[in-house]
Amino acid sequence: MSNLKIPPLDLTPEIEKHWGEYMKAIEGVLKSAQFIMGPNVKAFEEEVAHYLGVKYALGVNSGTDALVIGLRAAGIKEKDEVITTPFTFFATAEAISLVGAIPVFVDIDERTFNINPELIEQAITERTKAILPVHLYGQAADMDSIMNLAQKYNLKVIEDTAQAFGGEYQGCKLGTIGDVGCYSFFPSKTLGAFGDGGLITTDDDNMAEIARMLRVHGAKKKYYNETVGYNSRLDEIQAAILRVKLTHINEAIEGRREAAQRYRELLKDIPGIVTPFEDHRGKHVYHQYTIRVLGGRRDELKECLTERGIGTMIYYPVPVHQLPVYKEKSPTLPIAEQVATEVLSLPIWPGIGEEIQEKVVGEIGNLMK
Repeated sequence: MSNLKIPPLDLTPEIEKHWGEYMKAIEGVLKSAQFIMGPNVKAFEEEVAHYLGVKYALGVNSGTDALVIGLRAAGIKEKDEVITTPFTFFATAEAISLVGAIPVFVDIDERTFNINPELIEQAITERTKAILPVHLYGQAADMDSIMNLAQKYNLKVIEDTAQAFGGEYQGCKLGTIGDVGCYSFFPSKTLGAFGDGGLITTDDDNMAEIARMLRVHGAKKKYYNETVGYNSRLDEIQAAILRVKLTHINEAIEGRREAAQRYRELLKDIPGIVTPFEDHRGKHVYHQYTIRVLGGRRDELKECLTERGIGTMIYYPVPVHQLPVYKEKSPTLPIAEQVATEVLSLPIWPGIGEEIQEKVVGEIGNLMK
């Protein structure tokens, strides 16, 4: 193990395990010569809707497009305010800006890394039209509190479920609790394609109709465009691959959860390391296994691990509200700003070997003495 190079994510074991199924799926698409909005897209939408327990599931080109189209389907317009978290990938806020609305950032809960619902109400104004929580790293946001506030103030809820496919809250799949759910099938995700892809879910007939129209240039009927939309269709080959992966998703999630439990046990006695909190109301799918490194030692630890052949990632080094595009108009959000200096995501994937995790944690233990 001394010369082992450990990446933050290794997709090859899963690809090799199901190679025959993937090749058969791809070959089927090639033989059909139907590459755009073909039978695999339709079948995948039906199968994933059944898995999630939602009425409508619409495949789109990416998680970012899912957010943009989801916001528009929910009626979010120019100058509307949408409350969201600063501790997320840029696309969350970017999508709000792309529909002409204004992202309003609220600080996070340092345990879950998700938006702190206790701070949402004071950020609501007469222009607030929606809350956009993110289920970061695979951990459910506090949806009870968020939905209660949404009902009280008549707000829409758009769930950013890009990192939490298959995750749950109070027995419900994430992305099915609010008005609209938005998912990413970026290859690293819990349900990942072999390229870009995304999904929009809703139980609302009207929102589904708007989203379906927006993903094909704003037309319900081809060449009869009713509004300006997008070219945002889930690729047929990606849909075929996702159909295969969907049949194995529960096994993949359990593999991640088992790896997380091993990390928790291995890391529990190392000083200066805070392991991920798991809310008992939800089911964390561990898209990332993200620790906090206290005492200002995160960057030092990351550098030392890299030197020892262990890959780690920082999601995210700069909170969105501090990025140049938003910095001038954003408040100070101390928890998000502090956590951004502490978070470090360790290698994790379904089937990661125990010896790999022991190697990772052994090096962390030596370096944190």
